[in-house]
Amino acid sequence: MSELPDCFYCRKDQRLHDLMIEIAPLSASTLYLFKEQTHPGRCVVAYHKHVNELFELSDTELALFTKDIARAAKAIKTAFGATKINYGAYSDKLPHLHFHLVPKYKDGPSFGTTFEMMPANKKLLSDAEYAETIKALNAVL
Repeated sequence: MSELPDCFYCRKDQRLHDLMIEIAPLSASTLYLFKEQTHPGRCVVAYHKHVNELFELSDTELALFTKDIARAAKAIKTAFGATKINYGAYSDKLPHLHFHLVPKYKDGPSFGTTFEMMPANKKLLSDAEYAETIKALNAVL
């Protein structure tokens, strides 16, 4: 039996649940709602295997993962009317391939600039508001 790496995307442990809520499995990844919602509809698409770089994927895996990212971005834009989706793939401190999908809204927070990963004034929702956000995304996913 192989040991899982100490990665919350692989282990799906409390560290993951403290930051995000699983929305749905996709073809090559899992879509999560990021709990910090300064940018309404902000999500993460995490690759289903423990890799850190896009170039570690085969052409087929890369195509599937890229389609998952595009599918999730389109759902966010459709559900919430975002002006633009920003994509962030850092993995400096958490070596697991994932993209932050951050909807930006004209005249909204950090429009025209780089989004903050964890803003000082975090916007957290109630359980009911998270459920409504997930429902809206699933309706167009």
